[in-house]
Amino acid sequence: MKKLLWSLTVFGVILILPVNGVLEFDKMERLPDFNGTNVYQTENNVYSKAKPTMVELTFVKNPVERSAVCLDGSPSGYHFHPGSGSGAKNWIVQFEGGGWCGTIEDCVNMKKTSHGSSKYMEKQIPFTGILSDKAAENPDFYNWNKVKVRSCDGGSLMGDNENKDAKLQFRGKRIWTAVMVDLMTFNGLREAKQALLSGCSTGGLAAILYCDNFKWYYPKGKVKCLSDAGLFLDATDVAGDRPLRNLYRDLIQLQSVTTQLSNECLKRLNPTSCFFAQNLINQVNTSLFILNAAYDSWQAKSLTPKSADPNGSWSDCRLNIAKCNASQIKFLQGFRTHMVNLISGFTKPSKNGVFINSCFTHCQTENQDTWYSKNSPAVKNKRIAVAVGDWYFERRGAKLIDCAYPCDKTCRNEVVE
Repeated sequence: MKKLLWSLTVFGVILILPVNGVLEFDKMERLPDFNGTNVYQTENNVYSKAKPTMVELTFVKNPVERSAVCLDGSPSGYHFHPGSGSGAKNWIVQFEGGGWCGTIEDCVNMKKTSHGSSKYMEKQIPFTGILSDKAAENPDFYNWNKVKVRSCDGGSLMGDNENKDAKLQFRGKRIWTAVMVDLMTFNGLREAKQALLSGCSTGGLAAILYCDNFKWYYPKGKVKCLSDAGLFLDATDVAGDRPLRNLYRDLIQLQSVTTQLSNECLKRLNPTSCFFAQNLINQVNTSLFILNAAYDSWQAKSLTPKSADPNGSWSDCRLNIAKCNASQIKFLQGFRTHMVNLISGFTKPSKNGVFINSCFTHCQTENQDTWYSKNSPAVKNKRIAVAVGDWYFERRGAKLIDCAYPCDKTCRNEVVE
């Protein structure tokens, strides 16, 4: 079987599975990129027809001197779009979903991609969904300053180490610090009155890990955090193994992550367990919103690897939930139950928000169709963008947990051919 690094991206379907630190799959399949003009519908039935704003890549200042570099030593970067009007002092900082690497081999492979080197990054990217600058597409945050921090460190921006023999730099922590300092010094982030730290997938985990740190920069400002598809569970796969636990253990050791982890968590659990969001969310002091699909399509694939399915009985189901048989649906229902039970304590504080829909997908904030459009997924008739806005601005409660599959007819379930 061909070995590849595991990549998570807002535009891609993630199909590479971890086995003892080595991430396996035959190929990486991708959804079509967002391209061109789409039509969206607002709450008042008003349509918007516009192409997404393309935003330039900016490199951090003096990256080598600050060691704020990607896996291959190239400069780390971000995309910045300025706010306007009433949003000129408000900020969204979004972590890109990118990938993890827990072995030298995987990290060497990753540095040959945009998730390990800025040499391969797009010079411009579209800002859509929560990053859109159009009121009809993003009613609560359209005129805010927006930043997308690129993922190129292989460790959810938590590492601080290097491997000279393999010419690898694990500098996620320094990338985060450098981006924050640059934005505060040159772009006005220091004067932020309201701010939201968010992220998708591995970036969604980073939003949880850095939430209280982000709040520390603005002790008097209104600061909250949003994790989209970052609730990776320490779950058992169909063969009884725990693939993510193996990957996290290797990553933490390789990238020297332990010293960056929550001290409160480390008093109770080992470092590997403290990289799982399920063991962190109840200790986050800052207001946090968890957005996740109950049948997260990436996690569903990771729990049904080909190595544990030699007869291929999961081949169709793992790519399309509509093709699952009764026993497979039962397994996936168990995963959903596990997720819902784990967040039960998190939902109790009034400061927190939750949107768990019963969809088969991964990452929903940056995709316009799922964030805010005519047919966006909804729970109790509330769409994702509306729920997040209600929570952030404290208009009303936003603790929404969907009924079990297949009850939700608003889902835009992921289907991979």
